[in-house]
Amino acid sequence: MQWWRNLGAPKLDALIEQALLTSPTLATAQATLRQAGEIYTAKSGSTRYPQLDANLSGQRQRFNLGALGQSGEAREFSLYSAGVGMQYQLDLTGGNRRELEALAAQVDYQRFQLAGARLTLAAQIASTAISQARLSAQLVSSEAILHAQEQQLALVHERVRLGEASQDDILALQTQVEQTRADIPALRSQREQAGHLLAVLSGQAPGVTKLPAFNLEDFSLPVDLPLVLPAELVRSRPDILAAEALLHAANAEFGVAIGRLYPQINLSASLGSQALTTGALFGSGSAIWSLIGQLTQPLFNPGLPAEKRAALAAFDAAAAHYQGVVLEALRNVADVLQGLDSDSQILAAQVAAEASAQASLNSAQRKYALGVASYLQLLTAQQQVHQSRLGLIASQAQKLGNTVALYHAMGGGQILSLIHI
Repeated sequence: MQWWRNLGAPKLDALIEQALLTSPTLATAQATLRQAGEIYTAKSGSTRYPQLDANLSGQRQRFNLGALGQSGEAREFSLYSAGVGMQYQLDLTGGNRRELEALAAQVDYQRFQLAGARLTLAAQIASTAISQARLSAQLVSSEAILHAQEQQLALVHERVRLGEASQDDILALQTQVEQTRADIPALRSQREQAGHLLAVLSGQAPGVTKLPAFNLEDFSLPVDLPLVLPAELVRSRPDILAAEALLHAANAEFGVAIGRLYPQINLSASLGSQALTTGALFGSGSAIWSLIGQLTQPLFNPGLPAEKRAALAAFDAAAAHYQGVVLEALRNVADVLQGLDSDSQILAAQVAAEASAQASLNSAQRKYALGVASYLQLLTAQQQVHQSRLGLIASQAQKLGNTVALYHAMGGGQILSLIHI
């Protein structure tokens, strides 16, 4: 499910879809998955089916009759041979099957790693885009506040000239102006850094390609976000599925270690021909063949029981790791749900504060038009609106960010459309 579409930002949709195609991180994960798949295929071919090999050889030999206690001159001759050989190991104890099972689990693990990388990449891009939008909005409001403060400072300078204010009033307001002025370059720098991060996440060099600029108006909060979720829904997270695959692989490796304690039967056969000349190589009387069956039972090999104990310890470690991943996932979801609950309350309060400041500004504008309020009072009311808007911007961005975190925590948000509060 393309969960990021629930944020209602087509520019974000396009950027994430591009990143899913061009990200070096995903390319690495995809190559690793292909490698695991090919390793499984190679091992499957070498254990499930007999191995056939063709051979063709020629050699020149010198044979000394004295080695047989006979007299006479040494003889030299050529020997040519051609044949086909077959080897196969019977899987009586299931060790080969368990080894293939372990490799298949490793393929699953890499597949879930790729899914997790895709999920994390999409969440990083969405979070960075929201941060860029927040910084852009904060920059606009901060510049508006600075403009109002500079106008207010100019008025105070005029009042000092007329003897209606003191130098202390100028110094106090000048401090506020410079503090606001200092915040603006930092906001601008952070916004540019967010753009650089978006470029890298999408597999592009910063500044080479023109990326979309995001504003908070580009996003919409999904409705009916859940505040309570069944714990079993967390199981769809790629990290949990990957830990489960590792547990499966460790279990299979334990079976392989047990299988090595029992007899192994190897079969081999060959069919070919051998002659002193190439012309007679495939003639009558040149055929040779062999059939060998071999049973091997370990009698004294202290390493094999130790391998079994090591495999069991690896399984215990994988089980503990799986438990830890599940607990961490549950904590992650609980934290995000708690954050969303707090975000809703904070956002409601910030909306009320911004509405109150706007109402105060409207009143100051009416009074100023009627001549019963000073321009300084009007500027003060405008600053209050912009200050309250900064808080509202932060609250909106925080809730959007935690919404992305919820989709990420739920493994992609496949079930969120089915749950309502």
